[in-house]
Amino acid sequence: MNLPKSLNLFVLVVLLSIFVISCKQTKEEKKGPVIEEKVTTEVRLPLDRLKLPEGFKISIYAEGIEEARSMAMGDNGTLFVGNRKGKRVYAIQDTDGDYRADNIMVLDTTFTVPNGIAFRNGSLYVAEVNRLLRFDNIEANLYNPPEPVVVYDDYPTEFHHGWKYIAFGPDGKLYVPVGAPCNICESEDERFASITRMDPDGTNREIYAHGVRNTVGFTWHPETGELWFTDNGRDMMGDDIPPCELNRVSEAGQHFGYPYCHGGTIKDPEFGDKFPCADFVPPAQNLGPHTAPLGVKFYTGNMFPEEYRGHAFIAEHGSWNRSSKIGYRISLVKVEDNKAVSYETFLDGWLDEASQEVFGRPVDLLQLDDGSMLISDDYGNIIYRVSYEKS
Repeated sequence: MNLPKSLNLFVLVVLLSIFVISCKQTKEEKKGPVIEEKVTTEVRLPLDRLKLPEGFKISIYAEGIEEARSMAMGDNGTLFVGNRKGKRVYAIQDTDGDYRADNIMVLDTTFTVPNGIAFRNGSLYVAEVNRLLRFDNIEANLYNPPEPVVVYDDYPTEFHHGWKYIAFGPDGKLYVPVGAPCNICESEDERFASITRMDPDGTNREIYAHGVRNTVGFTWHPETGELWFTDNGRDMMGDDIPPCELNRVSEAGQHFGYPYCHGGTIKDPEFGDKFPCADFVPPAQNLGPHTAPLGVKFYTGNMFPEEYRGHAFIAEHGSWNRSSKIGYRISLVKVEDNKAVSYETFLDGWLDEASQEVFGRPVDLLQLDDGSMLISDDYGNIIYRVSYEKS
């Protein structure tokens, strides 16, 4: 039976549409999906529970950022955010300048624990467990990211403390930590429990600091240029020891004690008899036990009062194996003459100490051009903004 010409034309259009959609899906699967999401809903969080010094306020910069971890800012104002348990890297834009994201994209969903990210000369660097990737000219290609360049792929594949925080130092080198593959152990592979550095193209990799159990945040002092890093203390020694640490590297090759000594004076019960604590660099500041300090940044902006300038803000992610929780806050370590002189709480309230309920866990810090500060939260899936207004 012959079909009408109009029906033949309809069938042809349908078949052509299916072919085009199929080709588009195949291309997107090959390139990696790029998902654009418009932020239109207001998240419901008890922000009134968060306690800040007088004059400061906290607001939501972006929401729905699944397990928001490390942050890096692009040259054109795109905020890139890594992810640990998932496989995503986000690109976030505030196109109207109201300090509230209105454009959120997912660059790819196929990464392996892309916790660490860094930005340099138009390129986005992404740290997976065992390798570093680079996306060139990324801000001009957010809707069609280029295939990444493999910068380096010879890091250990162990997932225990395998997620990485990365950043470029004032020397132009890329700094990459390698956590210990355990709670407490010695390793014949000197890459473990270290901070490494390399040229931006992945060459000349070297170990910069030893005896670092698990750092997921570091920065450089704005005046001395020295590296300061947080370090998570070992578990299973009780509620109150050992302390977590804020450390300062004064020269390459220093050893900071793990697994032999903790907090500068506490011998490890398994390995502490092998070397005295005096052999190692003591912490610049001992932090709370099991507070899990992650991101750290020296404040260099002009928005906050003068009393905060040049001091270190630390995101304390919070304890997981303590009989009563601790951390879940932003702490402040004041530094004078290149030495830590005090340790205090700047922002807290994510933890209700009475009920032990938690609604947020801060991870990383990033200072915006106006002097306000962003805080990522991998529990609430939020990026907060802290600002200050004179009364």
